[in-house]
Amino acid sequence: MPLQEARARAAAVALEASFLSEMLKSAGFGSQVNSFSGGAGEDHFASFHRDAIARRMVAAGGLGMAEQFFKSMMEAKDGT
Repeated sequence: MPLQEARARAAAVALEASFLSEMLKSAGFGSQVNSFSGGAGEDHFASFHRDAIARRMVAAGGLGMAEQFFKSMMEAKDGT
């Protein structure tokens, strides 16, 4: 795979992971449940946890968005 395609695929995967991380955040994943949950520190580090889970979701197949993003990038590169 040429370097440009590898970079496009990595960008597509990162974009899907970012989307999934935001969806997990909107769904309340990692939010404090009560005052004994971990405090402000937990809120700060919850984003790292969501990002890691989102990357694992994409690696396991995700929603298929990364492949569509990649195809779109390759079409734009080819000018079709």
